[in-house]
Amino acid sequence: MDESLLRRIAEALERLSPPPATRPELGGADAFVWHPESGQMRAVARVAGVALELLQGIELQKTILLENTTRFAQGLPANNAMLWGARGMGKSSLVKAVHGAVNQAAPGALALVEIHREDIRTLPALLNLLRGQARRCVILCDDLSFEKEDADYKALKSVLDGGIEGRPENVLFYATSNRRHLMPRDMIENERSTAINPAEAVEEKVSLSDRFGLWLGFHNGGQDVFFAMIDGYAAAYQLPISHEALHAAAVEWSMTRGGRSGRVAWQFIQDIAGRLGVRLTGP
Repeated sequence: MDESLLRRIAEALERLSPPPATRPELGGADAFVWHPESGQMRAVARVAGVALELLQGIELQKTILLENTTRFAQGLPANNAMLWGARGMGKSSLVKAVHGAVNQAAPGALALVEIHREDIRTLPALLNLLRGQARRCVILCDDLSFEKEDADYKALKSVLDGGIEGRPENVLFYATSNRRHLMPRDMIENERSTAINPAEAVEEKVSLSDRFGLWLGFHNGGQDVFFAMIDGYAAAYQLPISHEALHAAAVEWSMTRGGRSGRVAWQFIQDIAGRLGVRLTGP
């Protein structure tokens, strides 16, 4: 094979290869989304979320996560965190609100980097980009869970364990999940029932969540918590409606939705604000 043909083949392969990852510039924004196909982090102009004080019914979780994140932003030791539990009770909203509160107290102290669940296997590559950066970063994976025959959990386990390089000193990992152990119960039971040593068969998968230093549980609230959420939003957005009428409409709304979560409360506020002709431009 002549040299010119070999050169053309090499050039063609080079064009097909993904571009090399470049060190991200973290000073231009407070939040980013990781795009592994290009090896780049896209800046987010505005984080979609609510103020920390508007999150009701999760006071203990707010206190713990805010303290942990504040210590991390100050250069002190802090833990990776898993926020697990009921849908719509403010898990991802809390992470974003805490990030906002920390940066409000110390502008630019902390970058929030979102990694999608389907990209979790590329987490080590993202960490390599962030390693050694001057700015501290919280990586957020929302709605994290693993299914049968899904080996991506090994990438996360390696990161949480630290691996040979250790977790970058300037990075924390926060995850939200509806599952306490990140695995479906039937998968755990199947592993246990078919293995020669059932305990050892499931230990690696079940113990994945144990590798998070913080576990914060979220549970469905009662009507008093639901009303507290509604009242907080109504006051923040100055909705022109009486207390009694607001609660009556909220009860009706929650009955049609079959629940009283934080997500349902926010959806109700959007509906009632629209009916009242109020724009939700932020508290």
